[in-house]
Formats: sequence, structure tokens, C-alpha cells
Amino acid sequence: MSEFLTVKELKAQQSTGKVFVSLLVLKKTTAKTASNGNPYLSAELADKTGSFTCTVFSDSAVFELFKNAGESLIVKVEGKLDVYQGRLAPKLSKATQLTEAEVQASGAMENLVEASSEDFEGMKGELKNFISSIAHVELKKTVETVFQELGDNFLTAPAAVSVHHAYRHGLLEHTIRMARAAKVLLPLYPEVHPDLVMAGILLHDTGKVIEYVGTLSTKRSRRGILQGHVVLGYDLARRAGLKVGLDADLQERLEHIILSHQGKLEWGAAVIAASPEAVLVSMIDNLDARMGMVQQALRQANEDQEFSERIMGLESPVLTKPVKR
Repeated sequence: MSEFLTVKELKAQQSTGKVFVSLLVLKKTTAKTASNGNPYLSAELADKTGSFTCTVFSDSAVFELFKNAGESLIVKVEGKLDVYQGRLAPKLSKATQLTEAEVQASGAMENLVEASSEDFEGMKGELKNFISSIAHVELKKTVETVFQELGDNFLTAPAAVSVHHAYRHGLLEHTIRMARAAKVLLPLYPEVHPDLVMAGILLHDTGKVIEYVGTLSTKRSRRGILQGHVVLGYDLARRAGLKVGLDADLQERLEHIILSHQGKLEWGAAVIAASPEAVLVSMIDNLDARMGMVQQALRQANEDQEFSERIMGLESPVLTKPVKR
């Protein structure tokens, strides 16, 4: 058994004050000021089993390390368990920075970085098959051109910073699951152009390859902040379609799918879905995103836990106790 307790194991502890040691990634620090004027940090720490946020005051032994660390710092932390408003909020007494090389050598890196639970090679094969299934020649060439430009970066990218599929290969997993759902649903809606739907699904989130950067902790790039994945994906599809000579009407419809797939303007959509194909893609996207949140909650749940913590995006805890068979 490892000397390090995982985030999931920490959350399973019932008593406060218990001493623990964990190997974690410092994902984010936010500088704040207390009512008495003293500075403190809100620090998010994580491993592949989950994350938590704790408060680090200026008189803490770990304050200076966390303050100057930036993001994606690997730390061995020691402290005592504590709970605040029903959530894990330990008090840290010591933190030691470790390099990626040191963690790799110890064999502990796989415990820090979450990855898709699906077979990677299998998903790669499915992606190739879904592209090949597009019968319309120029639509298929448009999709192929975008993926050629992105290369292997698409295969390893997360689908989000947090919320859903926010792990290695997460973007590939999310895209494949949407394509699987479309294959099942398309026969129910003969009015919908199947090749356009498949092309839209495969390309809808490709802008995230540009929007997100980082290996241990994902954050938004400069272009991601200034433009966002919707616009970046639209640009990829537009340039590819023009390059291969895609029909102007299909080009506009494909671009519309990408621009509207977020569903609502307040969720990041540039426009509201206004074509049969765009409506279907945005609904499938929302379905898989939300079920991805549910699956994450189930993976991180402890056996004695009936409900998850409140899930951002679902606005509710999730019942994690399985149905009796």
C-alpha cells in the first residue's frame, strides 16, 4: 500500500485532526485578502481520484511555496484532516516540491494524472472508422484535413479544464461517445443529413486542442482566452472546407453546427442552433457532457457515500449508491 493517501481516500475519512501524507498536483492558487487585511491563498489540489480546495494563510509553512508556484506543481503535502461546510478542507503543515522526473522514476505519475478509462487504441480506431463512414466526399475531406492539421494533439487533449471529460484523452472519448450516440439516433430522424451530423460531431470541439494547454493541470491558452474553442473550431473547419472545395451551403451548415453546439449563448454558443443537424448535435453534446459529469461523480464516490458533492453543471449532488440488481 502506498504511503500516500489519495483524494478519494482523504474524503472517505470520517474524523478530523488525523495526520496524512499525499502526493498531489497544485492545479490553481487564488490570492485573497481576509477581513483583517491579511493575505491568504485558496489552493486547489488534485490527483486522478478527485480534487479539493483548502485555505493557506500567510503564516502557514507552505504559503510561500504555493504563492510562487504558479500551476501544475507536484507536491508532497502533509497535514491534518478537516472539514468545512461538509467539504474536505485539510490544514496543511508541510509541502515539498517534486519534479516530474522524480515522480516518473517513483512510478507514481499514473496516480496523479487521470486518463480516459476506455481503451485508447480502440478509440483511435473508432475515430478513423467514423471519419471513413462519411459518404460525402468533400465533407469527409474537410474532416480529414482538420485532423491532419491537429495531429496527435487531438488524441491526448482533455475536453475541458473541469466539469466533464477533463482528463487525458477526454476530448477523444467525448467525441467518440457522441458519434456512437448519433449512429443510434440518426435512423429516428430521416430529415437530418447524416454525413453533416457526423462531420459536425467530429469537428465540433476541435478548437479545444488550441484552447487548452498543460499536461498535469489544464489551463486556457492565450488564443483560448481571446477567442475560445467555438471560434477556433469554426476557423479550422472553414479553412479546411475552403481548401477542399466544399459546397458553400454545406460549408455554412457545418460552420453553424460548430458555432451553435454549446446550446445556449450563456453556455458559450455563438448562435442558437437553427438547423436540424445543429439541434441534434447540440443535444447529443449536452447529453454526453452531463453524463460525463455523472460518471465522474460515480468514479470518485466512496462506498459509504450516498450522494456526491454538488456537481457544477448539474447544479445538484448525484445519487451514487447503485441500484440493487
